[in-house]
Amino acid sequence: MTANVSRPLQGTRLTLELWHPNCWAIESTDRVGGGILAHAIYNAPTAEDQPVNGLFTAFGETTAEVEALLDEIRESPLAGEVLELQERFGRRQSASLPGNVVTEFFLEYDPRDMICPTLLEHGFIHSAPVRIEGGQEYWEVCFPGDRDEIETAIDGVCDAGGAEVSVETITSRPPGESERKRRMDSLTSTQRQVFELARDRGYYQWPRGVSTRELAAELDISKTTLLDHLRKAESKLLDPDDVAPE
Repeated sequence: MTANVSRPLQGTRLTLELWHPNCWAIESTDRVGGGILAHAIYNAPTAEDQPVNGLFTAFGETTAEVEALLDEIRESPLAGEVLELQERFGRRQSASLPGNVVTEFFLEYDPRDMICPTLLEHGFIHSAPVRIEGGQEYWEVCFPGDRDEIETAIDGVCDAGGAEVSVETITSRPPGESERKRRMDSLTSTQRQVFELARDRGYYQWPRGVSTRELAAELDISKTTLLDHLRKAESKLLDPDDVAPE
């Protein structure tokens, strides 16, 4: 691992190239073409051996490439049931999505195989969907500490998670207007209400403090409507420059 991390600077954005063991996505994309975007986890386990359910996007240049990737995921002993969303395959709707053909799917897997808690433990805050391609994960993260602490934090991730990590990019956090405010301003009033309630109730904590069913009941909307509002809000917060009119 080589990175210039000697100059102290508060608040740093990084792109990490990462490999870790026992990952169905890493192993699947290492064997076949295409790639995966990991978006969010939609249930919190109540027991150590209970699986989690995550939302993902499979992408590729052709439908055949995406089909082969989904078949590889289904064959993985590290992955549970693959549940594709109703629109099975589609052309990408946004320039921020890689590939020409995409399909979204839910998947059950063992949370003990996740590297995200290890990254959080060492100060790296996930700031965008994780891209998995060619047997590697690419994490866009924020590090709130000094830049001279980053190398030690990365070494901690490698030791604790059995991971291999390299820094692809490293930049300071932009000054001026609050990035968080700019992103929040891109939400509709309903999306903001749903997102802020989810945040306040502990939906984004690990383990989660509230379920989607409980949030939907509090807002008096269906669970499907709640997830739709949350997904749109999360998409805008992760990429506010790529917002289609509603």
